[in-house]
Order: sequence, then C-alpha cells, then structure tokens
Amino acid sequence: MEYSSIVVLFTVPSPEVGEEISTSLVEKKLAACVNIIPEISSIYQWQGTIEKDRENLLLVKTRIGLLDKIIVEISDIHPYDLPEVIALPIIAGSQDYLNWIDESTA
Repeated sequence: MEYSSIVVLFTVPSPEVGEEISTSLVEKKLAACVNIIPEISSIYQWQGTIEKDRENLLLVKTRIGLLDKIIVEISDIHPYDLPEVIALPIIAGSQDYLNWIDESTA
C-alpha cells in the first residue's frame, strides 16, 4: 500500500527554535500543521558519550513528496549539527483531514 500523507518528527532545543522552523514550514506550504510538544527528556549517544537533554518534539503533518524539501528547510534553520528528522506514514485517518493536508501543502 502506498501512503501520501506522513508525520515528520524532529526535536529542537527550545520552543523558540521550534516556532521558527514550524512557521517557516507552514508559510512555505511544506507542512499543513506542526505540533510542538514541550519538555521531553532525550537520552542518546553522541560522539562517544551518553547525553541527557530537555528538548521539544515537533510533529509535522505533510505529504511524502515534500520530505526532501522539509529535511533541507529544517537543516538550514536548526542549530544542531545533526538534527533528527524521521518520517512515519499515516496509514489511516479521517479522509477529510487527509484531504486537508494535501490541499494545505499543494
């Protein structure tokens, strides 16, 4: 089965950075909607050490055909050397909402 709608996840160090990237994605019609989930705990390995950070998680609703442009946009603005950007297919949902994603990113 082929999916056209996806959710892109990435983290940022602050709500301000999240708002800047989110606004850019929506203004450029790369995203229909971005949710910012504040204050998550991230534990990860980076350059040989275990890191623990407070971050904000962003959920981007968009189309799979825009993923490459979204990765570039996030990377251009993001302060991290290697920002996390991953995508998951939306396998089902309200057809009206999925249509809205397509219309908002056309």
